[in-house]
Amino acid sequence: MKVAMQQAVIEKLDAGSALYARLMAHTLGLPNDDLLARMFVSQMHGVGVLPPRLGLDAADWAFLLARHFPGYAPDSAPAAVADGSDRLLERQDLIDLLLEHRAGIDLSELWLAQIAAAACMGGDHLWQDLGLWSRADLSRLMNINFPALAQKNDRDMKWKKFLYRQLCEREGIHVCPAPSCQACADYAKCFGSEG
Repeated sequence: MKVAMQQAVIEKLDAGSALYARLMAHTLGLPNDDLLARMFVSQMHGVGVLPPRLGLDAADWAFLLARHFPGYAPDSAPAAVADGSDRLLERQDLIDLLLEHRAGIDLSELWLAQIAAAACMGGDHLWQDLGLWSRADLSRLMNINFPALAQKNDRDMKWKKFLYRQLCEREGIHVCPAPSCQACADYAKCFGSEG
């Protein structure tokens, strides 16, 4: 079943390669052009959990397109984004955490904090919920945009779990029942390779 789902995702992304090429033909070589194009292509083909406009409001979406893909005109206007009001506080906490650790190099860090927080509302690995094409894409996103936070993930914990752990630690909540993570029953689920 999982192999069939992965194959369907690959087929959708192959179909999106023309859109990806079109987007990349309009870039100016800014940080995150490639990552944003991957997320947009995936979202357009139903891969990941990002809502239309990657979860951004209309003004930020228009600014992102104009800045990263100048001259690109989408075929259709994205629908309105549901506000997800039942988890707005959680989403804002994630945005705040990411922004506290932003590199301060590029404006797109602000948008990526919002996009990543929107994707954290999904139920899969963060790279998949973002519509990125590999976990390496997500590591690259974190290292470029939120390097101080990326450095804290020195044990290669899954990114979504890591972000939520950071939120819990800020509140003084410790998720592992044992004094060290190595003794935690969920160690294998949190660390190591993704299958």
